[in-house]
Amino acid sequence: MLEPIKQSDDAMCETRTEKAVNTCEDILYAVDDKPRLTESFFAALQHVLASFVSIITPTLIIGGVLGLGSEIPYLISMALFVSGVGTFIQARRVGPIGSGLICVQGTSFAFLGTILATGFSVKATGGNNDEVLATIFAVCFLAAFVEIFISFFIEKLSKVIKPVVTGVVITTIGVYLIKVGMTDIGGGQWLLTNMPEKFASASNLIVGFSVVALVVLLNASKNQWVRLTAVVVAMIVGWILAVILGIAKFEVGEFDLIAMPIPFKYGFNIDFGAMIAFGFLYLITAIESTGDITANCAVSKLPVKGASYLARIRAGVLGDGVNSMIAAAFNTFPNTTFSQNNGVIQLTGVASRYIGLWIGAILIVLGLFPVVGAVLQNIPKPVLGGATLVMFGTVAAAGVKILASEKINRRSLLIIAVSLGMGLGVSFVPELFINAPKLVTAIFGSAVTVSGLTAIVMTLVLPENYSASTDHLN
Repeated sequence: MLEPIKQSDDAMCETRTEKAVNTCEDILYAVDDKPRLTESFFAALQHVLASFVSIITPTLIIGGVLGLGSEIPYLISMALFVSGVGTFIQARRVGPIGSGLICVQGTSFAFLGTILATGFSVKATGGNNDEVLATIFAVCFLAAFVEIFISFFIEKLSKVIKPVVTGVVITTIGVYLIKVGMTDIGGGQWLLTNMPEKFASASNLIVGFSVVALVVLLNASKNQWVRLTAVVVAMIVGWILAVILGIAKFEVGEFDLIAMPIPFKYGFNIDFGAMIAFGFLYLITAIESTGDITANCAVSKLPVKGASYLARIRAGVLGDGVNSMIAAAFNTFPNTTFSQNNGVIQLTGVASRYIGLWIGAILIVLGLFPVVGAVLQNIPKPVLGGATLVMFGTVAAAGVKILASEKINRRSLLIIAVSLGMGLGVSFVPELFINAPKLVTAIFGSAVTVSGLTAIVMTLVLPENYSASTDHLN
């Protein structure tokens, strides 16, 4: 992912001048242009619609699986608020921090499995919801220093983190999370545990798989805007269907009028074992963000090689790390750069970083009102499961695509086989380390961490000429 994509002849439009207009025909507003007020607002709104579901979904999943109950509306508010702050920082640039692009920041799916494992670990020792969140946010805050440190050496990572490694990790993330999506289609973990006779009822399955089918149908449309809003539209239709079938409940409960961002509201508990697992995930996130920012540069008609490109990558990855620290401090989960917004830039031809300021402002405003989170908390589990099943499947497919982009020889095949086997093995048999020390469980209890570390170690240990005496596999 660190290899720069080939630069087209017109990919040098860093600034917009009268002479440059004709060489940037695909771009209506270049990175440093300032669109008019109305254009800015509607362009920003399109980005928000494209990313909104992805921003709130990890929080909905974590809150539901860990049984965080009344805390969920506030956590959703903080997810939106911090996404807005992070997007603003990336677009505005604060000193050396920020790519100066429309890099929409949102809650990362990559951390879901490890966050859930950490939460269950705290609950297993008798911890309450506050202690669960205090541990998760403290660990996410401290481990974010890994990505901050890495940002200064990002171009050197390609020597260690090969496509085989990133492909294995991303595939593991997707495959591991598919179980979460399928469980929600059946009605959710709580229903499975407490009322198994009602789990996977006909109504739940009809709603869940209808959402899946609708996402697929809308993505097959020739209209690009229909494809961009496919998940949002499918969830709305699914919610309506759930109401018709009588499986939708609407319980808002009590919430504050304004969600005050309070640093470390739940406390600060350190788990050193979990920090190692989270630190590794920040390493992978840095690689992913490099690819996303590279794609953003390409669609924005900016250089994708050279000094200015590398400076932008460093600043963007640094922004990712800093924004994840801000996220943890203000009670939400690690952030990353979203890739779907690159598609919006390509469709609209609006690459102006000032749109990023508008996106940030909209998300911040949405995050300040807990009523948004209180309403979204009522999304029926089968609706959420149908949408996330496609999302997680897409993550797994993205990992497979990375692996397929490489010529697979006997060495690569062995790395992939052993890494996936180890990672998914831990996922399928989580009791494997039940008698191990807590530190070992915290590090190796995550399928993503196990598969990633295995891939890295094998990449370093197995010599490049391992397959020299064998024929390359087709």
